[in-house]
Formats: sequence, C-alpha cells, structure tokens
Amino acid sequence: MSLSRAETLINKLISNKLTGQELSELLEGINSEKDQQKYSDALEIYFDYLLRQNQPNGHSENGHSKGENNST
Repeated sequence: MSLSRAETLINKLISNKLTGQELSELLEGINSEKDQQKYSDALEIYFDYLLRQNQPNGHSENGHSKGENNST
C-alpha cells in the first residue's frame, strides 16, 4: 500500500529531508480544511508508532503484561 501525499510529506519532515517547495505544500495542506484530516491521520500514525517504540516490551500502557489479570 502506498503512502498518501500527507504521510510522505510528514515522513520527510520528520527525517529532515523536506524541500522548500514540499514545506510550502505541507503548510498549505495543514491549513486547508479539505486536507487537514489527512495530515492529522498521518501525524497520528507517527505518534502511535513513537508510543509503541517507547513502551517496555510486552507491556501495555498500564504496565501489565499482555494477558495479565489486573484483579487483585
């Protein structure tokens, strides 16, 4: 599955490989009511990725292992 233009521009921004023209395109997209959701979705995908990368292996956000019973 290919990336949307919004995802491509966000990825280039994150990796510091965005050209001046692409930056202008990204800013126009962020300010466009029609395209804002695409950029929001692309950023959400990236932030979700960061959250997963920063969680200890096998643990959910509450600190319990997956499948671990939370009752005491």
